[in-house]
Amino acid sequence: MPGPPMGWSSWNSFSNTVNAQIVMEQAKAMADTGLQKSGYQYVNIDEGWWLGKRDADGNIVVDPQAWPAMAAGETAGDMANIVRSIHKMGLKAGIYTDAGKDGCSMYPDLGPKVFGTGSEGHYEQDFLQFAKWGFDYVKVDWCGGDKENLDPAVQYAEIARAMQKAEKQTAHRLYFSLCEWGKQSPWTWAPHLRGVPANVWRTSGDIVDPIVASGEHKDRKVSFEKMLANFDQGIHPEAQHTGAYNDPDMMVIGMPGLTDAQNRVHMALWVVSGAPLLVGADLTKLTPDTVAMLTNSDLIGIDQDALGLQAVKVAETEKGLQVWSKVLTNPGARAVVLLNRTAAPAEMKVEWKDLGLANAEARVKNLWSGEELPSFGAYMVKVPAGDAVLVRVQGTEPEAVTYRPEASAAKTACRGCAVRFAKVAMHAGWARVQIAYTNPGRTLRYAELRVNGQGPTTIAFPATGTASGAVTVQTMLDRAEDGNVLTFSAPNDTTPSDALPSIQAILVR
Repeated sequence: MPGPPMGWSSWNSFSNTVNAQIVMEQAKAMADTGLQKSGYQYVNIDEGWWLGKRDADGNIVVDPQAWPAMAAGETAGDMANIVRSIHKMGLKAGIYTDAGKDGCSMYPDLGPKVFGTGSEGHYEQDFLQFAKWGFDYVKVDWCGGDKENLDPAVQYAEIARAMQKAEKQTAHRLYFSLCEWGKQSPWTWAPHLRGVPANVWRTSGDIVDPIVASGEHKDRKVSFEKMLANFDQGIHPEAQHTGAYNDPDMMVIGMPGLTDAQNRVHMALWVVSGAPLLVGADLTKLTPDTVAMLTNSDLIGIDQDALGLQAVKVAETEKGLQVWSKVLTNPGARAVVLLNRTAAPAEMKVEWKDLGLANAEARVKNLWSGEELPSFGAYMVKVPAGDAVLVRVQGTEPEAVTYRPEASAAKTACRGCAVRFAKVAMHAGWARVQIAYTNPGRTLRYAELRVNGQGPTTIAFPATGTASGAVTVQTMLDRAEDGNVLTFSAPNDTTPSDALPSIQAILVR
């Protein structure tokens, strides 16, 4: 399964003024700065590309001057032109629409106010068009849906079906970015939309503030506090796994308003969140230090870690002195952020027991300084006010406890059955549950996990063929001693072809 997307998006810096020239300048900068070599691949055209006009058949009409022919034989006003140019550079192209009749061009802070840039009433037509144009990524916003007081779960399910139909007709995959801003808890339903599940879903509003005009110069000012708030709102570790990611918004790294230290904090929090690394700054204006941070292989490796988990807060000894830990694929590996949200420098410590590691010697690498040293039981560092230190800890993983399903639940894949694990031991804090399973089909299957009868978390199980697979999730096991019960069942709208995968065991750490 793919890691969270990496690339660039136009809205933060260009709002409603985006056009082919701007997009190609940014694509070239992505290559020239080394971002492309480091894994950044999506060039995403956000709101403002379309002025809300359709032809007599309902097809989207775009401005031929903003989107001209870019090679011999092309027709001006055909968005396939820009896609071909992006693809020729070895990059991928993203496009934008809204779930309602209007998009966020109703509320521009740069460029014209435009209505009618949403896809409501044209879902199948528009997503087929996006696929035929060759786009690889579609962001679906919620300004129009919010204005009309629509039900996001209903509208996005219709969009998922339209995307599925377009993919079947064109054999072209569309990466699905759902942007409902977290108002209706999309992490509880976006991973299991019928048709095409959302790959990423927004968990909060925009980080950027409106552009403030000053004479001929127009620039956004970004807020460190707002970035921190988006980080907080994006933490839903129970929902993140197997190619499905919480999205706390495109990054504001490199934009006016943040210091170099604040940019580092921002990057550290996004990578331990396993968040999309979509740069919103003008790539042609990035400083060498900012480029070096964005292309740091240690940081990218944490964000793109194959386990796909999100950081959890493991300690806060005093208000504002927080330790966040992300479990990585390599056994015993953790990415740890020591975050000082106070107004004074502080000595901060992370203990191995808080990370779920054995109380033994571990190696600690400070990813800011590059220093690597052995440490026993804990790591201490002085963190400046409003700053963070990011380290990678390689310690010793404790033994996992294996649980088998109850005899009555140990069945092959089926529709409507449940697989139940009882007498699972209590765990201090977040527990990691590795699920051993088989999915002999060719497509994703889903199961709803309920812990102690609480609300479900939808889990995606990739196809395994005849082999076995494993998916790791995080959950709270809070009943005393061995009183926890984990139940896997098929979602209510499961069809016979989407039967529950065969779950053989769970391993709990």
